[in-house]
Amino acid sequence: MWKHSFNLLLCICLPALVLAQQKISGKVTDAKKRPLPGVNVYIKGSYDGATAGADGTFSFTTTTTGPQVLVASLMSFQTQEQAINITGPVQVTLMLKAAMNELKVVTISAGSIEASSDKNNTVLKPLDIVTTAGATADIVNALKTLPGTQQTNDREGLFVRGGTGYETQIFIDGLMVRNPFFTSLPDMPGRGRFSPFLFKGTTFSSGGYSAQYGQGLSSALVLESEDLPARSSYSLGASVLGVSGGLDELSKDKKGSFGIEADYTNLAPYFSIAKPKQEPTVGPEIIGTSLNFRRRTSSTGILKFYGYGNWSRMGFKKNSIEYPGYQEQTDVRNQNVYTNLTYKESLGSGWRMNAGFSYSSNIDKIKLDTIQKSPVTNVHARSDLSQLRLMLTKSLGAFSQLRLGGEYQYAVERSEFNSYRANYVDNYSAGFAESDIYFTPRFVGRFGGRLEYSTVLAKVNLAPRASLAYKLDDYSQFSLAYGDYYQKPEPQYLRFKQDLSYMKATHYIASFQRLSSNYTFRVEAFYKKYKDLVKTVPDTLTNGTGYAKGIELFWRDRKTIKNLDYWISYSFLDTKRNYLFYPYEVQPDFAAKHTASLVMKKYFPKITTNIGVTYSYASGRPYYNPNLPESKFMSEKTIDFNTLGLSASYLTTVGKAFTVFVISVTNVFDFKQVYGYRYSTDGLRREEIVPNAPRFLFVGMFMNFGIDRRQDVINNL
Repeated sequence: MWKHSFNLLLCICLPALVLAQQKISGKVTDAKKRPLPGVNVYIKGSYDGATAGADGTFSFTTTTTGPQVLVASLMSFQTQEQAINITGPVQVTLMLKAAMNELKVVTISAGSIEASSDKNNTVLKPLDIVTTAGATADIVNALKTLPGTQQTNDREGLFVRGGTGYETQIFIDGLMVRNPFFTSLPDMPGRGRFSPFLFKGTTFSSGGYSAQYGQGLSSALVLESEDLPARSSYSLGASVLGVSGGLDELSKDKKGSFGIEADYTNLAPYFSIAKPKQEPTVGPEIIGTSLNFRRRTSSTGILKFYGYGNWSRMGFKKNSIEYPGYQEQTDVRNQNVYTNLTYKESLGSGWRMNAGFSYSSNIDKIKLDTIQKSPVTNVHARSDLSQLRLMLTKSLGAFSQLRLGGEYQYAVERSEFNSYRANYVDNYSAGFAESDIYFTPRFVGRFGGRLEYSTVLAKVNLAPRASLAYKLDDYSQFSLAYGDYYQKPEPQYLRFKQDLSYMKATHYIASFQRLSSNYTFRVEAFYKKYKDLVKTVPDTLTNGTGYAKGIELFWRDRKTIKNLDYWISYSFLDTKRNYLFYPYEVQPDFAAKHTASLVMKKYFPKITTNIGVTYSYASGRPYYNPNLPESKFMSEKTIDFNTLGLSASYLTTVGKAFTVFVISVTNVFDFKQVYGYRYSTDGLRREEIVPNAPRFLFVGMFMNFGIDRRQDVINNL
């Protein structure tokens, strides 16, 4: 009986249902009226839509009525929205314009190297970073294969064009990261805290960067976090170093997502087999976790949160150079938390808003002990940083833009050295204005400036910046850049003396770049003048000076040999500075005159395996010998630096999991590497500063359920 009732009800309702549906049809073309296949056409805020066919036509039905917005989107084209009124069948013709990055339009490139995931012609992509042999999936280590960087593997940070690691600042979604590296031990640099796959875009600027960013004398590494994932997924990983797991869940309405990751690393078992130079006493052991949340608030707005926490401990001991026959032990406990909340939205009339808030805290507890010889020294340091940032962007015509913004930072630095305490609080504020002006599609200028004030220094600075770029043809362009850059002295100096000034660097850059989908050629010359660097002898002042000048080359080829991708970089650097305890301007101990890298990646389809090779070279660096007269200060140099890394990634499927097996070896041929020398106080004894682990072997398995990242490896070549 119920079947007859259902059929009767269906017969009664079906005409009404059919009448309620309206047909939407039309055609999509490009600016030259050529049909565009594959365009996604849909009604905004609904699931009703279709994909344009080979002739550009589309057709679908909808139950929505009244005023609606029809959206047409296709990669490499600007998304178009068109108002329609559904009172009956609707037929429209849509025209899409090529996106700016697909047009033959000039862009500012002096000093900047893009490394994003959504552009075919960028220098590096996130997967490049992961698959670069010897980089151990660390963003900074991979960037050390690019021109302008130094092979400073005895200290943490990214050293660029004669600048220290402190002079390079890292930003996530426009907000500065106060402690981007794990706390290091003497001669053992801490690696970066971030995974490359967290970011859809990476811009490495070795100079002349935008007025949006401040407090970095030499370089800015700008990271842009991912938006919504394509689908839900989770991952598992296991290696000789530890285990990891993650979950990325896409909401049912596909407008929001959340993700959780956790990892545990313990090098103690590895070091029990592969003995390091210094004997481990604790760990090294790291527990890490992260959380992300993303939500589209409208078709143009998105709210994103990212936060992580790291807890690490490590300790090593070695023979004392100061007290022969005794041992020195260093233990470090570190706690680090970072949070980042950003909101982007279109305000209409060509205006767009980008707002953000960030809070981070870093706690270090360090114990220094010359066993059975001298009292234990305890160091306790804590850094807290809160940030607010707002930027408004206004479109000026087809390509030109105006950017206005400001930021505020509240920093608290606390330190205890045994019973001695040194603290300070800084309220830092800045405002910036900058405009990209397209005189023609081939000729663009960027003009702007940045105004900053710091309460701990009680000083204001004004930093003008300008860039020009001219496109010679569809693939080649020439660029110039100039700018003043200011930075507060390092906290370790401000804790003890606060009547210092900003350090200053002035950049001059000229570059030529030829960029296509398969080839990249880049040559860049630069000159940088330093002023007001920190001096510690005879007293802590900011009256140091210096300069850096040089030329850099980069070549990448993805096509000449099938399935082979390689790049070559070379840098010549002439730099001197008079800072810290230096008696006059000399080449600093972190800078080499010549650096070069060769990176090769070869994919073998039949065995679904990717092989990577990385060779890096750097000429000898100067070091301080206290036994020499002042006239020969920093006159001696270390041996040249050489290293060769190998990696292999095998792509397969285990059950329902897309799986990659990885093996990687650093310094395969065990080249001797000497970064410098350490002398005893009396100058009678010295020891080489060498890697704690001259060669490192990594073996791991990574499984992903839901998203096949194996294809990324293939597409990346």
